Formats: sequence, structure tokens, C-alpha cells
Amino acid sequence: MKQISTVALNTFRESVRDKVLYNLVVAVLILIAASLFIGELSINQEHKAIVDLGLSTLLLFGYMIAVFIGTGLVYKEIERRTIYTVLSKPLHRYEFILGKFFGLSLTLLVNCTVMLIALIVALFYVRRPTDPSPFSIIPAAFLLYIELLLATALALLFSSFTTPALATLFSIVSYLTCNFTPDLKLFADVLNVEVYPSLRIMQMVLWALYYLLPNLHNFNFIARTAHGIPITGSQMALSCLYGVVYLSILLSLTLYIFERRNFK
Repeated sequence: MKQISTVALNTFRESVRDKVLYNLVVAVLILIAASLFIGELSINQEHKAIVDLGLSTLLLFGYMIAVFIGTGLVYKEIERRTIYTVLSKPLHRYEFILGKFFGLSLTLLVNCTVMLIALIVALFYVRRPTDPSPFSIIPAAFLLYIELLLATALALLFSSFTTPALATLFSIVSYLTCNFTPDLKLFADVLNVEVYPSLRIMQMVLWALYYLLPNLHNFNFIARTAHGIPITGSQMALSCLYGVVYLSILLSLTLYIFERRNFK
């Protein structure tokens, strides 16, 4: 556990040196500007508009960090040849991968927390007596963080066996596909395989993608929260359990690939 925490802290420091956290300044400026001008652009819809904008901004900036940093975590060590020094120490490969994951997760946590605080301040600024409590957005923000952890795990998985450019491409395509998994099943169900039997293979592939890939809609409650509809405890528990299961699968695949990779 000590080795994992050491790698995690080093990864967090590297992220800070890469100046990735400067995106916080941009996000805060966006939220402050929204809180100042949104009242001029809408009629009694300030709360809804700011929640939509704020949570979407949190997701967007968090995803950029997860992908553009996560896809280079392993490759950087290989390119600099520091991977040989790191693995020559009493450090197991699984500890290295888990340390990288938790380090980037810490970066995302800091990023999301600062943006969440800015969003809550903006909501207090425009709050009306009939508006929900600004703190009601915390559950939705937490589930978005779980979604970002899945994006991080995907990026780390691809970075374990390919270059950053291809890993970024694979991560983006996978993330987009995971956002449209319900549509994949719908499309598969409407394929007329009785008339066109050749479509059977496509239908089976679409069904396989639907059942194998994580459905990221299970973590996105932005619209619901913007309309003041609370997230129930059972929804939170099921979404978190769903996220933990897929995180375990993705990290296990990453560890399996990395353990068998030859760096010679």
C-alpha cells in the first residue's frame, strides 16, 4: 500500500507540473460570468441554467484531464526509460498501475471539488426562495466523478499497450460509444433480420456492445438535478455499485495486459 501511495502522489505532482489544474481558473471564470449574466438571459430559470452549465463544465474539463493525461501515464515512463528504474525497485507492476490510477483520480478529485465549490457559490448568488438548495447538486457531481473515474480507467487501459495518440483515439471512441449504448440496443432491435439475414451478425455485435460496455447514462443526472428532482438513495447506491464493478473489470484488464508486457 505504501508503494501505491508513493506512485499516486508522484503522479499527482506530475499532473500539477503539467499545469493541468490551470483549467480550474477558466472553469471558475465561466461559472462567475454565468452567475452575473444568466439573469439577463432567462426569466426565473437562473438555477436550472447554472446547474446545466456548471455540471456540464465539470464533466467536460474532467474528461479532458482523464483522457489527455491518462493516455500518457504509462507511455511517458517507457519513453523516458524510467520504467526500467521504477520496476527494478521493490515495486510490483500492479502497484505501479494502481498508483497511476489513484494519482490521476486525486487530480480529478481536486479539479471537481474546486469547480463544485465555484458552482455552489454561483447558485447562492442567484438563488430565489423557491429554488432548491445549492447543496442538492452534490450527489449529481459525485456520480459525474464516478463517470470520470471510468474514463480514466479506459484511458489507462489503452495506454498500457499502445501510443498516446492511438490511446486517445480509442478512449474518445469508447467514451462516445458508452454514452450511446441504449441506442445500440435500440438499433439492434429494429434491424429486420427476418428479411435480411445478413444483418444477423451486425445485430449480435450491437447486442454484445450493449451488454459488455458500461452505460454512462447511469451516472449522468444533470438534467434531473437542473429541474430540482432529487437523486434517491437507491439510485446513488446502484450507480456506485455499477461503477465499482466496471472499474474493477477495466483495472483488472489493464493489470493483466501490463503484467505480460515485455519492455526489452
